[in-house]
Amino acid sequence: MSTEPHPYLRQLDAHIQSLLPAARLKLSPLYFENVGGRSLKLWLIDPEGMDAPLSEQETHAIFTDPPYWSFSWGSGLALAERLLSGAHAVRGKTVLDFGCGSAVVGIAAALAGATKVIVCDIDPLALQASALNAHENGVELEYLEDLFQFDGKVDMLFASDVLYDPENRPLVQRFRELAEEVVIADSRVKNFSEQGFTRCGEMRAVTVPDLGELESVKLIRFYRSQRAMAVP
Repeated sequence: MSTEPHPYLRQLDAHIQSLLPAARLKLSPLYFENVGGRSLKLWLIDPEGMDAPLSEQETHAIFTDPPYWSFSWGSGLALAERLLSGAHAVRGKTVLDFGCGSAVVGIAAALAGATKVIVCDIDPLALQASALNAHENGVELEYLEDLFQFDGKVDMLFASDVLYDPENRPLVQRFRELAEEVVIADSRVKNFSEQGFTRCGEMRAVTVPDLGELESVKLIRFYRSQRAMAVP
């Protein structure tokens, strides 16, 4: 059996090191204790050796081209846990994970029995990371860069922390056009009040690796919209 690393791993590692020369990716197990100790694994930035202050050049590089896919954000982790626990019934369904990043939500949906999982991100490196992580977890995903170029329909659409920028709020309408059911996980919008959505839970989750975020950001709230079934 070949021990050569996946080609995407070499590319992603090289990109991380172009931003932060001391950084590297590490295969990181994520455990979900509240769902029988189930786990999955993702290639994430290794926090070891990353505690030194960033140089001005490194800070500029990170803000110019942030590698969101190299972290598993708390909102995505929380949503993945809900999927693995059965809180959202995805078995046999077509699912879209919007703003997928590392694809933790999409992978969890596949492990929970979704028939088809599409992961969507405008960052092509996030789609490479998603493919690498899918390979590590033995699941198959489909990949989409532009949500507005998608002309199909899905049963369920999941989105995690994508509404922090007010300019992204029109995406909610697009979500509802594409999916019978939409679930949004959010830790940053304090007063989410989009028409048709109801709050369906909350939980605490911490980004991996831990960024030392404010405690308020570690509280993840879930909102759900579902089309009414037509009466025969």
